[in-house]
Amino acid sequence: MINIDGSYGEGGGQIIRTAVALSAVTGTEVTISNIRSNRPKPGLKAQHMTAIRTAADMTGARLSGLKPGSTELTFSPGDISGGHYNIDIGTAGSITLLLQCLMPVASAAQEPVSLDITGGTDVAWSPPIDYIAHVLLPVLAAMGLKCNIKLQRRGYYPRGGGRVTAIIHPSALRAVDLDKEKVTDTEKEEEMEKDTEKEIEKEWEGGKEKEPCTVSGISHSSNLPPHVMQRQADAAAAALEKAGYSSSIDTWAANSPSTGSGITLWYGYTGGSALGKRGLPAEKVGKAAAGEIITELGSGAAVDVHLADQLIPYMGLAGGGSFTVREVSGHTRTNIWVVEQFLGVEFRIEEKKDVFKISL
Repeated sequence: MINIDGSYGEGGGQIIRTAVALSAVTGTEVTISNIRSNRPKPGLKAQHMTAIRTAADMTGARLSGLKPGSTELTFSPGDISGGHYNIDIGTAGSITLLLQCLMPVASAAQEPVSLDITGGTDVAWSPPIDYIAHVLLPVLAAMGLKCNIKLQRRGYYPRGGGRVTAIIHPSALRAVDLDKEKVTDTEKEEEMEKDTEKEIEKEWEGGKEKEPCTVSGISHSSNLPPHVMQRQADAAAAALEKAGYSSSIDTWAANSPSTGSGITLWYGYTGGSALGKRGLPAEKVGKAAAGEIITELGSGAAVDVHLADQLIPYMGLAGGGSFTVREVSGHTRTNIWVVEQFLGVEFRIEEKKDVFKISL
C-alpha cells in the first residue's frame, strides 16, 4: 500500500485524481489522508466522488471512505476493464477534471473504453473542453495515447448539463522531448506520429519560428445574444494583433440547458481561456484569454503553465520525456511528488535562461 498525504503542496483535488489514476494503472492499493484539508470545506466533494466511483467501476476496486466530506480514502484496484460507462457528475461539475483521472486508467485497459459524461464543459478552476481537445490531446497523441473526444453539448455554471463523449483505446505511452532544444533530434522525430513531426518541424527549428504565428480559437455562448460571442472574439483578435499575432477565431452558439459564454485560444502546445459572467463585458473576456496566451507565447517555453502539470503523470507512465515551461506551478510540483511516490521515478527541474526545463 502507498500512503499519500492529501495536504501536500497544492493540497487540492488534483492529488486525489492523480493518486487514484496511478493506483488503478499500477494495481497498487492507496490510502489518501488529509484530503483537501487546506480548503475552506475540506474532504471529498461530489465531483471527486464521481471520478473515484467510476475508476472503481473500471477496476472492480474495493473502496473505503467514499462519502461527502470524507478526509480519508482507501482505493484497492483490480484489473482494468474496457466497455461503456455513463457518467453524470451532476450540475456543473467539471468534465475535464473527471477526464484527468479516467484517461490514464482507460488507456491501460485491454479493450477500448467509451465514456458518455454529463456535467460542466466550461467552468471555473478547470480546463475548458476546447483546451483539452486542441492543446492537451495533440501532445498525448505524440506520446502514443489513442483518444477521441467529442463535444456534444456545452454546460456552464451553475446548471451544467453539458455532454462529452470520449473513446480511449489501449495505448503504449512513449517518451517525447518537447523542449525546443530537442525537437529536431532525429531519433525522437522517428518515434513520433508523422503529423506531429510535421507540426513541430513547422513551428520550431532551433528555437526559432519558421513562419508567423496564427492563433486559433473558438468563442462560444449559449442562450445569449450572438453579439456576445462575437465581441469576445473581436476583442481577443484585436489584443493578439496588437501583440503581433494573427488569429483565426471561430464562433459557436447554441441553446443548451445552461446559460454562459467563454473563449479558448491555442497555438501549438500553449493556450489561453476565459469565461463570461454576469456583469462582465464580453470585451474583457476576450482580452483576458488573449492576455494568457500572449504571455505564454512570449516566454519562449514549449508548453504553457497549465499543460505542464497535466503532462506529468503521462511522462511518469512513459518513463521519460521533457519540456520547457515559463513557470513551475504548485500544481506541477504537487503532481511530480505524487507520481514519484507511485512510480519510483525522479523528475529534474532545471532553471535555464528564461524558462524551466522539466525532464525525466
